[in-house]
Order: sequence, then structure tokens, then C-alpha cells
Amino acid sequence: MMRQDSEPPLFGEDDDVTNARKSKIKHPVVSFFHLFFRTSAIFVYLVCEIFSSRFIVCMVTIILLLSCDFWTVKNVSGRLLVGLRWWNHIDEHGNSHWIFESRKTQSQSTTSEAESRIFWLGLIVCPIFWILFFFTTIISFQIKWLTVVVMGLVLQWANVYGYIRCKVGGKSALKDVAKNYLGAQLFKQTMKKTDEP
Repeated sequence: MMRQDSEPPLFGEDDDVTNARKSKIKHPVVSFFHLFFRTSAIFVYLVCEIFSSRFIVCMVTIILLLSCDFWTVKNVSGRLLVGLRWWNHIDEHGNSHWIFESRKTQSQSTTSEAESRIFWLGLIVCPIFWILFFFTTIISFQIKWLTVVVMGLVLQWANVYGYIRCKVGGKSALKDVAKNYLGAQLFKQTMKKTDEP
């Protein structure tokens, strides 16, 4: 039976409309800068010696891009794109407390699947490049670049660690996830052995 366009959607048909809306990018500027500083630092690292023979200029440029990336990811894109944040709080006794939070309700108006994918892919993929750069600088004996690469590793992996802690929870939650995963793997292996004749 054909329906006219003016009729309201049947039950369940509006799910496609809400999914389409949910996948749209609601914070395009934040998404852009989430990836811009990360990829710019990698790009400058790769082509810097081609355009400039001055090591200090290259190093300062890369470290500035990495610092802008760290600040942007930690303070802006994590909150807006996935509803996560982490920071350090020092109490009145001088004790340092690390706080990892996630938004309690992930409503449709606050996050989208596309932004979440952009955030997590950018957060995970770019540090892998810095790991590769670390090994290539050691293998090629370019020790002067080791400081820059270590800065890239430290700043980007700090955000990876912080946001994984926010997503999964505290230390006990991380232990529970690891135990559950290992328990499931052990159960699968046991079931495979019992199924064999």
C-alpha cells in the first residue's frame, strides 16, 4: 500500500530519520581542529627538513602544534565530541587527585556517532605514527629528533590514557574489564576443547 508524503511515518520509520540526524557532525570546527593539530604535527615532522635546515625552528613548530593538540583534545574536543573529560585536582592538603568523568546521559543533542568515530580514530591512530617515528629515529641514529618524538608520544598518549580511563572508568573498572575479557577467552578455549571429539 502506497502512502502519501504528507502522512506521518509509521512506527519505526522515524528511526531512520533520527539515525541520520545522529550521524551528522554537530561540531564541525571542533572536529576539524581535533584532527588538524595532530596531523599537522606529523606532517611538519615528515617534511620539515626538506623546507628548512634549521632544527630549532622545526622542533619549536612541532612542539607548539603538539601542545595545541594536547590542549584542544583535553579541554575542548573530548567534552564536545564524546562527553568525556579528565583533569588533575590538588586539594587543600596538597594531595593530587586525578579525576576522570563521563557524561551521565548521552542524549542525541550532545553527541553523534560520526563525531565519536572522528574523535576515537584521531586519538588512537596518530600516536601510532609517533611510535613508528620513535623506532625510526633510534634505528637511523637521528638522536636530535628523539626529544621531539618523545614529546609527541608523551602528549598524545596522555590523552589516550585519560580518555580510555574516562570511557572505561577508574582503576577497578579497568581491572574488571581485563578480568572479564580474560575470563571470556578462557571460557571460549575451554568450550572449544570440550566440543572436540
